[in-house]
Amino acid sequence: MDKRKLPMRSGVGIIVLNNKNKVFVGKRKDNPGDKWQMPQGGVDTGESYITAMRRELSEETGIKNIKILKEIERIYQYELPDNLVGIIWKGKFRGQKQKWFITRFLGTNNEININTKHPEFIEWKWIEPKLLPEVIVNFKKDLYLELLKEINLVIG
Repeated sequence: MDKRKLPMRSGVGIIVLNNKNKVFVGKRKDNPGDKWQMPQGGVDTGESYITAMRRELSEETGIKNIKILKEIERIYQYELPDNLVGIIWKGKFRGQKQKWFITRFLGTNNEININTKHPEFIEWKWIEPKLLPEVIVNFKKDLYLELLKEINLVIG
């Protein structure tokens, strides 16, 4: 399969900061090793980025009580490694182009529920932003390094 012929999936990513400026990360159900990621997901046809972001966040984490601190202007993208093309997203996409949002979680931890209708995470925690590049899968490391710069601009 020539992955260059496949399109990129349109998606959103959500950086959720708590009141201590720690970042929400989840351990994926389909990759239960010691790798963690921030909530993210696809944009449905006709859906705005903000609507998709709120829907994905709720679907993956149960979180609804947020304030948007920043809608990051740049669209980021990543390519799947060759061994995952054809497996992820039923082989329809070679990677993802994403609009990211930095949000502040206004609720309490008991609002967080990863046991959703279609669970994606098996575990979650709050981490220091600087740890993000160390916990993510290798093919998203450059993306997370860029997102860390955006987080630092917001939290100082």
